[in-house]
Amino acid sequence: MSMRKTEFANDEFYHIYNRGVDKRDVFINRVGYERFFLSVSLLNDEKEGWLEVWRNLPGKKKSINDFRRFNLRKPLVDIVAYCFNPNHYHFILKQLEEKGVEKFMHRLGTAYTMFFNMKYKRSGALFQGRFKSIHIDSNEYLLYLSAYVNKNNFIHGYGNSNWRYSSLAEYRKEKNQKVNICNPSSILDQFESVNDYGEFLNKNALYLKDKKEEQKYLLESPEG
Repeated sequence: MSMRKTEFANDEFYHIYNRGVDKRDVFINRVGYERFFLSVSLLNDEKEGWLEVWRNLPGKKKSINDFRRFNLRKPLVDIVAYCFNPNHYHFILKQLEEKGVEKFMHRLGTAYTMFFNMKYKRSGALFQGRFKSIHIDSNEYLLYLSAYVNKNNFIHGYGNSNWRYSSLAEYRKEKNQKVNICNPSSILDQFESVNDYGEFLNKNALYLKDKKEEQKYLLESPEG
């Protein structure tokens, strides 16, 4: 029996995730993470070709923030939260444009796979099939998933509380955060302060870590 495909609608939220084929690492080192960040930033636009524009910017040392002067951008999705772990990634996305989630994730998967295969002299699929998706159908579930995604590295035992590859630093509004790719207002606007959200986050993340084996449904859903 085939599984029903997720139907993406504008202004709705979705949990998007995937892992490396055969559970292999897809982020080997800092270079891979930074390339993924770059791709997330530049490919989230109705217009294609920004990655090539960035490549052609003058100067050897370029950052995503150099690109901020280009204001003619129309994002496909709002990135509400994210976490990139060695062998898998998570997003919470809000679709803004028709087929925005599908366009963005297809571009991201293709671009990063091409980069990875060229760098490590390999061929074939990098990710475990098409990205997976779950429609977030209630505000309670949205808040709960924000904790799951923002501290996913903690839940799975990667790194420490200062993990550089999740949106948590953006939620905390840390001054040393060099790259900002998410819009956390859908979550933070529901709390009195960032500290209040932090308490909610830590409580739920600790629960999820303790109950990880019982929470497998978070990683088991129909393919998007």
